[in-house]
Amino acid sequence: MAVQTLRRLFTVDEYHRMAQAGILSEDDRIELIEGEIVWMSPIGSRHARCVRLLNRIFSKGVGDRAIVDVQNPIRLGERSEPQPDVALLKPRPDFYAGLHPGPDDVLLLVEVMEHSAAYDREVKVPLYARFGIPEVWLVDLEEEVVEAYQAPSPQGYQRAARFGRGDRLAPQAFPDLVLMVDEIL
Repeated sequence: MAVQTLRRLFTVDEYHRMAQAGILSEDDRIELIEGEIVWMSPIGSRHARCVRLLNRIFSKGVGDRAIVDVQNPIRLGERSEPQPDVALLKPRPDFYAGLHPGPDDVLLLVEVMEHSAAYDREVKVPLYARFGIPEVWLVDLEEEVVEAYQAPSPQGYQRAARFGRGDRLAPQAFPDLVLMVDEIL
């Protein structure tokens, strides 16, 4: 006799109610992806360093033209609320106090990969494309490259490029902010 397993998918609102009830805590390294609560890898020192560097570079480079958000939720529909490592958001006077930013608020998302490369490439990048996030960077600390994805569609990103040491790249929303891959890694 075959055993059938049933999965219970959660909405973002249910996910938040679990936190309010104390089932989930702010210290849990989790995110909601396609209705599933996913435990994230622990943050290693190289990963943390890269996020700090990007925060500093983007904060200086964009000034008041964007909000630099670090490891905070982005609401993608009713069943996903990932927490990218860095996000450049459209400026708002309330700094998104009433509701987490959504796809229309995002200028750039960055995921730093130390141990999560397959998951980020195969799950998160397609999710971001389906919701129309205009640009995503994957910083691969093991391969020492930055992958840039642009032109989202329901089938995925239409443009992808890899940048290695010695290369330069800039967010499409801020072409004047040219970064050397070496300074990110």
